[in-house]
Amino acid sequence: MSAIGSTQYSEDEKRWAQLMVSSQAGDDAEYGCLLQEISVVIDRYLRGRFGHHDFVEDCVQDTLMAVHQARHTYDPCRAFRPWLFAIVRHKAIDALRAQRRRDVLIDSSATEQLNELEGEASEDHEQQISSGRLINSLDQPYREAIMLTKLIGLSTAEAANQLRISEGTLKVRVHRGIGRLKKMIEAEPV
Repeated sequence: MSAIGSTQYSEDEKRWAQLMVSSQAGDDAEYGCLLQEISVVIDRYLRGRFGHHDFVEDCVQDTLMAVHQARHTYDPCRAFRPWLFAIVRHKAIDALRAQRRRDVLIDSSATEQLNELEGEASEDHEQQISSGRLINSLDQPYREAIMLTKLIGLSTAEAANQLRISEGTLKVRVHRGIGRLKKMIEAEPV
């Protein structure tokens, strides 16, 4: 770290520690200032490590809530930054685990729905699907996601990369698109 970076780091550390001590004493204005400053730092830290994923913003908010709930545990005799980033790391791990669980649920649900859709489809519906009438009636984001993954056969990562969205977003679009196809099929007279 350069001398300039080290000076800024040290100044931030001292200012945040003082703001936290003031907030522990009940100064709401100082506490608001602290939360505003550290939210920017937390966001940069997380985006620098995980990129611009949907869960980062939620993780920043969860971290700020955890700081609020744990602010009474901060010891002014210790450095502020290690205390803060211990919370950030724990919340980031929690967010990644939650994201992984959501992705698994969406994957399994989308697969189930597609299997049901394929199992329930009559010859007429199969013809409508293969002709593109039902798929073309979907909104573009859902249509693209289903076409790339289910019809063309790209992997989730490949399709997400081609659409320039996260894999989680792609999985949600596939899941919702399949749900909409299923509703269209169920709504049509047999």
